[in-house]
Amino acid sequence: MNPISTSQYHSAVPGSDHFGLINRRTLLNRFGMGLGGIALNELLAQGSESVDHGVLGGTHFAPKAKRIIYLFMSGGPSHLDLFDYKPLLNKRHGEQLPDSVRGTQRLTGMSGNQSSIPMVGSPFKFTQHGQAGGWFSELLPHTASIADDICVARSMFTESINHGPGVTFFQTGTQIPGRPSFGSWLSYGLGAENANLPSFTVLITKGKGGQPLGSHLWGSGFLPTKHQGVLFRAAKDPVLYLGNPAGVSADSRRLMLDRLKELHEHQFAGTPDAEIQNRIDHYEMAFRMQTSIPEVTDLSDEPQHILDSYGPDVKTPGTFAANCLQARRLAEKGVRFIQLYHQDWDHHGGLPGALPKLCKETDQPAAALVKDLKQRGLLEDTLVVWGGEFGRTAYCQGKISTNFGRDHHPRCFSAWFAGGGIKAGSVYGETDDFGYNTVKDGLHIHDFHATLMYLLGIDHERLTYKFQGRRYRLTDIHGKVQKGLLA
Repeated sequence: MNPISTSQYHSAVPGSDHFGLINRRTLLNRFGMGLGGIALNELLAQGSESVDHGVLGGTHFAPKAKRIIYLFMSGGPSHLDLFDYKPLLNKRHGEQLPDSVRGTQRLTGMSGNQSSIPMVGSPFKFTQHGQAGGWFSELLPHTASIADDICVARSMFTESINHGPGVTFFQTGTQIPGRPSFGSWLSYGLGAENANLPSFTVLITKGKGGQPLGSHLWGSGFLPTKHQGVLFRAAKDPVLYLGNPAGVSADSRRLMLDRLKELHEHQFAGTPDAEIQNRIDHYEMAFRMQTSIPEVTDLSDEPQHILDSYGPDVKTPGTFAANCLQARRLAEKGVRFIQLYHQDWDHHGGLPGALPKLCKETDQPAAALVKDLKQRGLLEDTLVVWGGEFGRTAYCQGKISTNFGRDHHPRCFSAWFAGGGIKAGSVYGETDDFGYNTVKDGLHIHDFHATLMYLLGIDHERLTYKFQGRRYRLTDIHGKVQKGLLA
């Protein structure tokens, strides 16, 4: 039998292109009993078609982690009521904060006009847990149960004193909006593990108040737009505009995209603009996600004991618990950077009543995520991060009462890390007896970024992008890897 020539088949055959040739997918599906199409679908299912390996083409050195799950507590959780036990504040409750402690630090306009700034102790009990004897608030019993799996850093600090710049600083390495986000830098440098899913995804707890979260926090800035984060919603269609319109089949959408790709390639041949190729990549990724997203967001196959471990909210889409479980599923599928946001940690007043509610929403799911990853063997190469944009003051905002609040505090605050090469069961850094200043192993945001990139095998000084005549990087001209955090 003579070999089949695709030129023998005219455009009257469904699936043929406008030059009278059957396209590759149709040929594979129609001949050889469809085995070619089966093989192609298998490649797609494995995520091995069109995988972007990143501009680095690999790592600078052997990585400890392959991916990051970043649990961001937007609003500034109070380190003094969660991780940084300061009995002196309880002992000197109501006294004025000594001038020697405050120094020349500027206060926000919310407390700078107070005639006094009285210290206020935590109303919550603290106990020690784990081999390192770290202190944990009674509000975090589940996090305390994983004390030997995490490293609590008490010495985070920043220059930002307001929410917008503070959150932007952590997400992009600068307080000014417009730069590429952390996840975009990793996508640009390392690419994707799975071609059928975006390398950078974002999940926001549904229905929370507090400071707004703008898309610039997961934007790609001056990097190619294909590296921006993809926002998952708690809705029937987790990603906007992903589903086909009524009456449009998957085959019809595939044919349309093939024709559109040809037009874009023709445009690119005449005007070689990288954004044209990015647009092609976006359309192709969207087509592949039509199958992969429903699969990865369907929690119906999760065992009941796993659902129970994340808490009662896990079955409600958009809750922090549901998003934590979703994060584990995305990590299993090879998503590089998974960003979760949980808002409403900004307690200028009513802290004793509000903080327990926030902890009840987040404590069990965050701990369950670490345990779930560990029992699946994923924690070894998955780095989990928990923290906000700054801490809260040792003094009371307004008058001392049973319903007190704390103002923004950038000089020291706490975060915790798990997996991916982190020194488990440890406490890093120290603050003074008032929980006001860092006194040992300060961990600035640039150091934070440099260290996380190091764990992923990246030299933060060598992942750069030239824009407007200057080479930029996530850590700007700063950042030092903090080896004390590493196993």
